[in-house]
Amino acid sequence: MDDLFPETRERLVLAPGAVLLGGFAKAEAPALLRAVESVAEQAPFRQYRTGGGRLMAAAMTSCGSYGWISDGHGYRYVRTDPLTGRLWPVMPAVFSILAERAARVAGYAGFVPQCGLINRYEAGAGMGLHQDRDERNMKAPVVSVSLGLSAIFQWGGARRQDARRNVPLHHGDVVVWGGSSRRNFHGILPVRSAPAVEGLGCRYNLTFRVVD
Repeated sequence: MDDLFPETRERLVLAPGAVLLGGFAKAEAPALLRAVESVAEQAPFRQYRTGGGRLMAAAMTSCGSYGWISDGHGYRYVRTDPLTGRLWPVMPAVFSILAERAARVAGYAGFVPQCGLINRYEAGAGMGLHQDRDERNMKAPVVSVSLGLSAIFQWGGARRQDARRNVPLHHGDVVVWGGSSRRNFHGILPVRSAPAVEGLGCRYNLTFRVVD
């Protein structure tokens, strides 16, 4: 997989308000993965369907005050897990601390996530171009953490037809976007099969958002 020059990956500006922090979460990765397992024990991974009825490729779960779901009523945040009937698991401290720190380094001080959405990508799974626009609060940024297998992050513009940039994301990378880039289209190309990374044979993507 082609990579960016190593010296550019520590902090790579993708657009005004959007930055890649290369390897930012790598030191915390073992603790983050343990937290993922804890969340999944309480709120198991599941595959949602799009509004059109298509099964999403990535399996998902959530933690925090809100969880993100998709069903026949559309995409939205809810306070209760429809699979278990219980409140979503409390967001692990290692999640919220990392998300706040990454946001602050990217220029967004005071970030307190209300939702931690966890996507699990097995080899061959991806996610098409989309905007994160289901949140009622669009002033706060999105903080996205990559763990496990590498993937190609497609970073586009405010319109679906805008040119997009393919950015390799590796274990421990964090992308933060907000401000004028908050509604930019983005997606993940299908994850390639590869040797396990730190014992992980899939890709986890943790995204942290403020909902209201």
